[in-house]
Amino acid sequence: MEGRPAVDDAALGRAALAVLDANWTGTSTVPAPGIYPHQWSLDSAFVAIGLARRDTARAGQELLSLFTGQWRTGMVPHIVFHHSDGYFPGPSMWRSEEVPDAPRGALTSGLTQPPLHAYAAWWIWRHAADRELAARFVRRAWPSLVAQHAYLRSRDAGGHGLAAIAHPWESGMDDSPAWDAPLANLPAGRCGTGYHDRYFWLAVQCRDHGYAPSYFREEHPFAVEDPMFNGIWLLSCDAMARLASEVVGADPEPFQEAAARIRGALLDRLWNGAFYARDLRADRLVPVCTIGGFGPMLDPEMPHHVIAALTALLESTKFMGAAGYPVPSCEIRAPEFDRAQYWRGPSWISTNWLLSQAAAVHGLDRLRELLVASTLRLVRQGGFRECFDPFDGTGHGCRDFSWSAALTLDLLGR
Repeated sequence: MEGRPAVDDAALGRAALAVLDANWTGTSTVPAPGIYPHQWSLDSAFVAIGLARRDTARAGQELLSLFTGQWRTGMVPHIVFHHSDGYFPGPSMWRSEEVPDAPRGALTSGLTQPPLHAYAAWWIWRHAADRELAARFVRRAWPSLVAQHAYLRSRDAGGHGLAAIAHPWESGMDDSPAWDAPLANLPAGRCGTGYHDRYFWLAVQCRDHGYAPSYFREEHPFAVEDPMFNGIWLLSCDAMARLASEVVGADPEPFQEAAARIRGALLDRLWNGAFYARDLRADRLVPVCTIGGFGPMLDPEMPHHVIAALTALLESTKFMGAAGYPVPSCEIRAPEFDRAQYWRGPSWISTNWLLSQAAAVHGLDRLRELLVASTLRLVRQGGFRECFDPFDGTGHGCRDFSWSAALTLDLLGR
């Protein structure tokens, strides 16, 4: 790609900051105006990462605001609601106020999302201009982060060290074809035939069983070990160990042991030449390659032969090699691929950013540079859209999407 004058980067950075300012509520950032009017867990982690180099206080506030919705179990909910209308399913469906473990001062969903928050906290600490302010933030957030990681251990439905998601919404990749087989096994006569009918039915089952971790582990009909969710958990365990030793003065060993346990389970349970999601209720891998299968690349200790195989797959014509605007969210050759449907084909700034981090961790400089350049090309051409066509770069979904703007800021900051 030809060089761009520096003023282009400055203008793009100003535009990204304008999006985040417009989506700021005073305490947190909504993903997009109108369409997503509340606070989403994974989105806030990405926003905090994007602001880390620019505004330490606001980056920290983004996460602290999210933690006001944390449950007594340690669960960080995937949505914290700012008001009671304008979004479905909203507070009246989740009914968190009826659950003893839910917070009393906030209405939330009853599900969680990938636990990127400890890594976001470490990113703030690493890049803050005001180190003392960042240290105070980390110490304040530390009990919430410890509780979150303790909760995730309660979601080990398979008994092998991985957290199982109880709903596609918990993955952050809602419509991924990795969930097709587990969804197909649900009782169709009771929950309907459409994907989103089944999503709603699953959410109601979670609610009606009080969102209890024991129910999720033992009875809930959807239980999937997702390589991206667990790869992010492993990444955050590593971040917790660093924060423990560098900032908090705590023992890093429990988090190092947790990272090793997750790594071993990923390789034992989900690796078969690539990483696949495992449907625990059917006890089998879901045989479709998606962007989620690259999540374990975030682990700096993942064996070299595994990283080499994943890199070859990522650069092949199944993914980047056939996409002008990578990285497609599903293998292009798969029958489930759909270039326009959420998480079944489009490229996303969030997963591009995660893969650029994975490339940097493993010294894959050429891959990292390609991912950064491709991602900036997407937003220069299409704006801060929710996702993009992997072949022509056309933007899909809502405009002025916060994590697209925030992660663009981070990429420009390098």
